Amino acid sequence: MNDRSLSSRNVVPVKGKVDARARAAALGQEPATVWLTGLSGAGKSTLAVELERRLVDLKHPCLLLDGDNLRSGLNRDLGFTPADRHENIRRVAEVARLINDAGLVAIAAFISPYKADRELAREAIGDERFIEVHVRAPLEVCERRDPKGMYKKARRGELPEFTGVSAPYEAPEHPALVIDTGDHGIDECADALLRAVRQRITAR
Repeated sequence: MNDRSLSSRNVVPVKGKVDARARAAALGQEPATVWLTGLSGAGKSTLAVELERRLVDLKHPCLLLDGDNLRSGLNRDLGFTPADRHENIRRVAEVARLINDAGLVAIAAFISPYKADRELAREAIGDERFIEVHVRAPLEVCERRDPKGMYKKARRGELPEFTGVSAPYEAPEHPALVIDTGDHGIDECADALLRAVRQRITAR
């Protein structure tokens, strides 16, 4: 028996006195996780930042979780192998679940290229709280934008396991929403995203 299984056997979760209904009533919203997935350069972080600003302006408590930000702290020990990507998403999903349990909206902007990992996140967070959004743009558009210079490095072979170039991206089959940033501007895309999210989080 390893140390992890011993620890698990001795963990007893604490149940508080405030349930999800009470939190929704207090905050005036249903908690949810808006999971933005798509290629690097598709516009996930741009949309996430804009959504956060608009939700706060409308008095919806929320918190932004961005891939690069978490890889600077909580997930700084992880690389980009499939196993590390899996662990990255697992940790993010657990953080998002805690944010939702507090009654807030979590906005998660992650490439999250594998369907299985996104389903893992959905299971951890709960299907009723998980809003999968495919932020879509053609690869050539993403490469042309290349805001971080990553595609150029990947094409030169400096970045192994780079999604869209040397590693696959498995697009969602049935996302709650598709935002096409290749054909539409940021304001139009943010408007559509905000409408969809508010429909889900308005307290019943």
